[in-house]
Amino acid sequence: MADTTDYWFYHLEASTLEGVVPGLLEKTLQKGWRALVKMPADKLEQMDNLLWTFRDDSFLPHGRDDEPQSELQPILLSATLDSATGFDAVFLIDGAEIADLADASRAMVMINGRSQDDIQRERGRWKRLKSEGANLAYYQQDDRGRWTKKA
Repeated sequence: MADTTDYWFYHLEASTLEGVVPGLLEKTLQKGWRALVKMPADKLEQMDNLLWTFRDDSFLPHGRDDEPQSELQPILLSATLDSATGFDAVFLIDGAEIADLADASRAMVMINGRSQDDIQRERGRWKRLKSEGANLAYYQQDDRGRWTKKA
């Protein structure tokens, strides 16, 4: 079966990852979707804390896959999951990969525009996915932080 996941690449320039991801996760939950956020293990605690405190008047309901009842979380943070089974949206941060995206409707690939290593790595991912016939979209921030679809 062909991969039906849409890959949306977000090239951050005016904002930081911490400034963008909570808003994208809010939109994901508003759609009624369950989200997996995959990132290196050394970033989990920072993201966990951010989702509790990013705004004074709210938080994003979430948990980590190394905590009890992780299967109940609307947003799950993980450094180890390799399957998107049970998730509608997957956020890939700092080069994170997932082998099985079959269940996911969308994979959001976050690109740190301040890191040439990040840009080069994600260009490679884009080229690989394009050669595999994946559905791709590329969004870049302008200097005011607004997203423009470039491809």
